[in-house]
Amino acid sequence: MTTRDYNIEGRDVAEHKYAYGFDFDVMHPYMVRSFQPFFRHGSLLELGSYKGDFTTRLVAHFDDITCVEASDEALTIARGRLGGKAAFVHARFETVQLPRRYDNIVLTHVLEHLDDPVAVLRRINNEWLTDGGRFFLVCPNANAPSRQIAVKMGLIDHNAAVTPAEAEHGHRVTYALDTLERDATRAGLRVIHRSGIFFKALANFQWDRLLQTDIVSPQYLDGCYMLGQQYPDLCASIFLLCERGAVVR
Repeated sequence: MTTRDYNIEGRDVAEHKYAYGFDFDVMHPYMVRSFQPFFRHGSLLELGSYKGDFTTRLVAHFDDITCVEASDEALTIARGRLGGKAAFVHARFETVQLPRRYDNIVLTHVLEHLDDPVAVLRRINNEWLTDGGRFFLVCPNANAPSRQIAVKMGLIDHNAAVTPAEAEHGHRVTYALDTLERDATRAGLRVIHRSGIFFKALANFQWDRLLQTDIVSPQYLDGCYMLGQQYPDLCASIFLLCERGAVVR
């Protein structure tokens, strides 16, 4: 297997970004809004904190946060932003040794980057999630209207294709609800809730341009979020809430 450089994978390039303003300013708040009713009191483990943007939203809800990040460049930035509000571990999920279990585990827009996603999900189930704990799993959605439109335009071959830009940023797979649940259950996790986050017909770069105008109101964004609850398969991201199941080796 080729050795991966997680620093390079996380960098923006001229043609495309690792993450967009739409991710930080729209998706992150709505992810927290989707998660909040299901949070357990106690500790939280964030797998893949990147530069700490999502972590800064989690500190409002948890005093005990541990973050694991494979990119030392991103981790240094996150540690500088968060200070003592979170503990940071520089490691790969496949090899990291954590000292305890956690009441909440968050994995957002990370699973699609992993070489063996089921193996990491198995570690979450077998080693890291407490009995009665909650696992919050979010991935980009293969069936998002923006992707389906790109297929009709001939920009990508099929809904679940990994584009060259995504591959450059470390994507290995593009999940839909059925394939995401398949991998979660293969790892032993029990899926107790399924949903989508934010109805999305435009690409991220288009949303970034639109958000710089007054065309889209906060009420419109809320409408897209609520419509996504009704049509999860047409959302920007898909969301599974899981609990610990049988140990799978």
